[in-house]
Amino acid sequence: MVLEVESLQTQIQRILQSKAFRTSEVQRNLLAYLADKSMSGTADSLKEYTIGLDVFGKPASYDPRQESAVRMHVGRLRQKLAEYYRLEGTEDPVVVDLPKGGFKVVFEARAEPRPVEVPPIEPPAFATSPYYRREIALALALLVAVACAAYFGWRLWHVERTDVQAQAPGWTPELQQLWAPILASNRPLMICLSTPTAGFTGIGAANGAFLLGQFLGERKKDIQLTPSDQLSMPEIAMGNVVFLGPSASTRQIRAIPEEHQLVLAADGIHNLTPRPGEPVLLTDRSPADPQDTAESYALISHFPGLNGNGELLYFSGNKIPAVMGAVQAFTDPAFARTLVTKMKTAGGALPHYYQVVLKIRSMDEMPIDISYVFYRELDSVKPLVSEGR
Repeated sequence: MVLEVESLQTQIQRILQSKAFRTSEVQRNLLAYLADKSMSGTADSLKEYTIGLDVFGKPASYDPRQESAVRMHVGRLRQKLAEYYRLEGTEDPVVVDLPKGGFKVVFEARAEPRPVEVPPIEPPAFATSPYYRREIALALALLVAVACAAYFGWRLWHVERTDVQAQAPGWTPELQQLWAPILASNRPLMICLSTPTAGFTGIGAANGAFLLGQFLGERKKDIQLTPSDQLSMPEIAMGNVVFLGPSASTRQIRAIPEEHQLVLAADGIHNLTPRPGEPVLLTDRSPADPQDTAESYALISHFPGLNGNGELLYFSGNKIPAVMGAVQAFTDPAFARTLVTKMKTAGGALPHYYQVVLKIRSMDEMPIDISYVFYRELDSVKPLVSEGR
């Protein structure tokens, strides 16, 4: 069956607007690009280098042999497509696939199931007697009762589902403690991605947003995703904000008075109140050998929102792995246990407002090890100095 280009484009748009792809701008851009090249007949000549430049904004010096970002995201795209057709696209007329070994998207019409001919069943002669008619009526009434019980049971499960989500696998008491200020509020949640700056692309923030979308999607309603250059002060005032990436270039965030004891700047994380044995400056380290691991620092900050209302949670860093590692630390049950153990006060509770420094070892822009460095409890909300100033 020959598929029209219009039907292929419609299917791609359907996938791009699905829940599976809605929270991942990187995967959306990659799928749209590869699908367009495939429909135009030029996908066979696509190279990893070209995709790196066109989709991920890599510089001309980009070397796919030294950096696996394109391969990693293509692999994730295959997984996302499989997830989409397993959950949302079960009835779609066109199946989109990305076979291994290349970058060409293939389209196939979904095969229609063949109708099964069922021979007519002749009713037994005794079914017309009054006795058996009564038995049939009782059986039908029983079926209706069972169906009603199943329906109301499903409704009860649906109503109570929110209450049991916190008990779902992976949702530990430590994760509950870390995320309680954000999730317990009825305020809408804004996940804000930093706009690309020198030395930092939007990929790290987008990957972090993808992880957060998966982690928070079933535990919080009213989650919105927005780039930092489109974030408005009314949105900050009305909701809670989780910010990913450097925030120094976001004027709305800079305008909010905040108490900082740790400040992210272009040259690293500045420790404004160093304690004995603590460094004044924590700087990222690039490896001398591209095959070696890199080290970067992440700063997690939890501040009050505008005028003390709402919550602001920052996952900041000057490098892509730093932001991704910070998000992983806040969504991983084992590391959440480490954070809660380190930050717990004498009374057993977590400080409401705090700043945490993490050290991230990475390779090919992917975190491979995350370690706790130190944290600061913020006792007051008076303005001290703003990040990046």
